[in-house]
Amino acid sequence: MRVKGFQGTSLLDFPGRVASLIFFGGCNLTCSFCHNPTLVLQPEQYPDYPRQVLLDELNKRIPFIDGVVISGGEPTLDPDCIDLIHDIKQLGLAVKLDTNGLRPDVLETLFDRELVDYVGFDLKTAPGRYGELHSGPVDLEALGRSIGLMRDSGVDCEFRTTCVPKFVASDDVERMGQAINGARKWVFQQFMPGHALDEALQEDEAYAADEVRRLADLGSAFVDEVMVRGV
Repeated sequence: MRVKGFQGTSLLDFPGRVASLIFFGGCNLTCSFCHNPTLVLQPEQYPDYPRQVLLDELNKRIPFIDGVVISGGEPTLDPDCIDLIHDIKQLGLAVKLDTNGLRPDVLETLFDRELVDYVGFDLKTAPGRYGELHSGPVDLEALGRSIGLMRDSGVDCEFRTTCVPKFVASDDVERMGQAINGARKWVFQQFMPGHALDEALQEDEAYAADEVRRLADLGSAFVDEVMVRGV
């Protein structure tokens, strides 16, 4: 199991809940604006946490937390991810999953087995531009299938987009909106260049707050609810 980090209690954008955060190493994208680059590029830097160690620690924290956020990297790549989430649910804790949506088979299993209470789906840019996010091919069919699963499931969830000027402009928002049309929630969040995977991108300017809000307003035509974070 490639769990590489474990943090204490925080609100962590898990609506209404205090949660602990578990990080998985490795990812099937190498987004230039990723804010956890070492987890993506060099996960071997961090020791693996055995599953039972994690569960024992979470069990100790039950008086203080309501749930657990599973993040990364991309947690759905790990073959033990589903079993770990099952064990966390057995402790009586809620689970939020952060994902890029490129493993619809995992999402479908988690939904069918009612193992997640909230999903944050990172919609990076317009689907036709996903090839710019990775050094290898990106399965757009898998992305589309996951979008459909998210949109049609009864699980509380949000699509969220980091407003990186290079990847998120008005035309991109239009195409993303068409892809997720009818979804419940779309979150537009500010880009923080200082920790970007691509060092050149660390020098870029983020959008002004008004521009992030303008993009969110464009997105509101496609979903039930739009939110803005980080501005």
